[in-house]
Amino acid sequence: MVHFAGQDLDVRSLVLGGNTFGWTSDEKESFAVLDAFTADGGGFIDTADGYSAWVPGNHGGESETIIGHWLKASGKRDQVVIASKVATHPQFKGLAPDNIAAAADASLARLGTDHIDLYYAHFDDDTQTVADMARAFDALVRAGKIGHIGLSNFSVARELEWFEVADREGLARPVALQPQYNLLHRSDVEGPAGYGALAAEKDLALFSYFSLASGFLTGKYASVEDVKGASRASGISGYMPDEAARSAAFGVLDAERQIAAAHGVEITSVSLAWLLAKGVTAPIASARVPEQLPALLAATELELGAEEVEALDKASAPFVGRS
Repeated sequence: MVHFAGQDLDVRSLVLGGNTFGWTSDEKESFAVLDAFTADGGGFIDTADGYSAWVPGNHGGESETIIGHWLKASGKRDQVVIASKVATHPQFKGLAPDNIAAAADASLARLGTDHIDLYYAHFDDDTQTVADMARAFDALVRAGKIGHIGLSNFSVARELEWFEVADREGLARPVALQPQYNLLHRSDVEGPAGYGALAAEKDLALFSYFSLASGFLTGKYASVEDVKGASRASGISGYMPDEAARSAAFGVLDAERQIAAAHGVEITSVSLAWLLAKGVTAPIASARVPEQLPALLAATELELGAEEVEALDKASAPFVGRS
């Protein structure tokens, strides 16, 4: 069950990340993942207009296009919540009001739908005023092109300003935040000035990205040498830039391994269950193939005890204060 935008959605408390679609998963594989996810009670799918422009030969929008093809083939548009984002598509960079409007129309066309349930400002654009961005998103809500507004990768100060503008001018308020949050990246969300406090104050849904630290928190890497050979090596290495961090990161896996064994689940499930225990509405996690889904979805049924959460907090304490 996901509480989002003032309502309880009867879906598993996991958001399926669409960043692999058109990247490590071709259309056939993506369809298989989407079919399996929805068949097992999943109903929240997250993408962005820039996915996956970083792949040689891609142009951006590949993930949305694949999801759109699946929505048409499956007939499940009314059974799922679709989240997308604006700011990073090569043709629609930034958050100028005209660009937001044009990018939204392009996303709607790729998705083959008349509305996007949750539309994020993906990255802040310091060339634009918060007021202009807030008005542009409000216009999309009023036009029925998007259902709700989300913010990602903004400072807390700029997010607070967005709320001030929205309340002062009677604009649609954001309902969700999407920060990076995992056992190796905690400080942005935790603490009195973090995204978690803002979410609590404004009654916002909190959806974490990089929930598995680019795959490290699945437990599939047994050594630094394993990491060096990973497809996401650069992303993983960012969490452990020195020997102390590397030692602490593998210490986190050791703590998770004990908890996973006690519950008969995979480390992946423990990593995501910790996020749910810390107040995340639903972690975002992606699957390249359907076989990766059970460990993700198992987290929604795994309730960690207070002592287990405390053990993971302690093991990952060296990452509090790191960014």
